[in-house]
Amino acid sequence: MTKPYKNIHMFKYLGRGVGAVRLLCLAEVLTMGPVFAFPALLPDFISLFDFSSTEAGWLSGITFAGYAAAVPTLSALTDRLDARRVYVAGAVVAGLSALLFAVLAEGFWTALVFRALAGIGLAGTYMPGLKALVDRTDGPDQPKWMSWYTASFSLGTGISFLTAGLFAEILGWRGAFALLGAGALVAAALVLALDNRIPAAKPIGKLLDLRPVLANRRVMAYVLGYFAHMWELFGLRSWMVAFLAFAAAGPAFLTPTLVAALSSVVAMTASIGGAALALKYDRIRTCSLFAVASGTCAVLVGLSSGWGMAAVVVLMLVYNGVVQLDSAALTTGAVLAAEPERRGASIAVHSLIGFAGAFLGPLAFGWILESAGGAQSALAWALAFASLGAVAALGPLALIGLGRARSK
Repeated sequence: MTKPYKNIHMFKYLGRGVGAVRLLCLAEVLTMGPVFAFPALLPDFISLFDFSSTEAGWLSGITFAGYAAAVPTLSALTDRLDARRVYVAGAVVAGLSALLFAVLAEGFWTALVFRALAGIGLAGTYMPGLKALVDRTDGPDQPKWMSWYTASFSLGTGISFLTAGLFAEILGWRGAFALLGAGALVAAALVLALDNRIPAAKPIGKLLDLRPVLANRRVMAYVLGYFAHMWELFGLRSWMVAFLAFAAAGPAFLTPTLVAALSSVVAMTASIGGAALALKYDRIRTCSLFAVASGTCAVLVGLSSGWGMAAVVVLMLVYNGVVQLDSAALTTGAVLAAEPERRGASIAVHSLIGFAGAFLGPLAFGWILESAGGAQSALAWALAFASLGAVAALGPLALIGLGRARSK
C-alpha cells in the first residue's frame, strides 16, 4: 500500500501527480484523432459516398452509441483494477478503428461498424483516464486538474479537425485516418508510463450494479444536466464543418476545418474558465446559467447563414466557447458528489447517460435537417440548430430540481 499523495509538487517523475496530469492530457489529445476525423471530413464523405443527411447523422452519432454501450462496463471496471490498464486497451481499440476505416471503409455499413468501434475505444479512454488521474492525485488542486483533463477533450477535438483536414489534403482521407489512428497507439504507449503503485481497489457490490449511483440525487443532478449538454455539444461538433461549408464562412485560407479547430481551442479555454467559476460560485446555478446562454447561441448560429462570413465565424467561435462553459464543471461536480468507493460506477453512469445524448444529438439534427428541406436549405439549418437550443434549456431543469437534494 502506498502512502497518500500529500504534496503533489514533490513527485519528481512523470507517472504521478502533476506529471500524470500532463501525460494523461497529452494522451487524451492523441486519442481524439480517431473519433473526430469523421465529422472533420463529413462534407467530403457526403459527396464521395452520396450519404443522405439522415445517414450522415447516423454515422456521426453511432460513435457515441458505441461509447454508451461500452462505458458502463469499462468505467465500472476502474473500481476493481487500475484504470491505466483499461485506458491502454481502449487506446489500442481507438487506433485500430481508424486504421481499419482507412483500409476497409467503402460505404455506409462498413463506415458504421468502424465508427461504432471508435466509440468503444473512446469509452475505454476518456472517463477511465479521468479515474486514473483521480487515483494519482489529491489535495486542493485536484478539481483544477480534473478540469484540465476534461478540457483537453476540446483541445484534442480541435487538433483532430485541423490535422484531419491537412492530412486529407496531402494524403487523402485514408491516409489521414491511418495517421490519426497511429496517434492513438502512441497514446497507449505513453499511458504505460503512469505509476502503477496505487492503493488496491476495494470494490463494493456487483460490477454493473449501478442502483446506488442512480439513487444519489446529487450525482444524478449533474448526470442529467450532462445529458442535455452532450446532446447539444455533439450535435454542434458533428455538423459544424458541414454548416460552415454551406454558409461559405470564410476566405480560402479560413477553411471550415480551420474554423472548427479554432473553435475547439476557444472551447478548451472556456471549459477551464467555466470550471473555475463553478468552484468560486454555486455550481448548480452557474451551470444552469451557462446552459441558457448556450441555447441562445444555438438559435443565433442557426439563423446566421445569410448574415455574411464575419458574423458566421464570430458567432461559431462564441457558441463553441459558451457551450463548453459547463462541460468540465458538470463532470467535476458528478465525481466530487460520488461516494469515493463508487467513483468508477458514478463515472460510468455519467458517461452512459451523457453519451446517449451525444448519440441522439447528431442523429436528431440530421433528421430535422433532412425533414425540413435538406442541407441546402437555410431554414432547415435554422430549425436543426434551434433543436439544440431547446435541449440545452432542459439542463437547468434537472440541475435545479435534483440539486435541491444537496441541502437535505
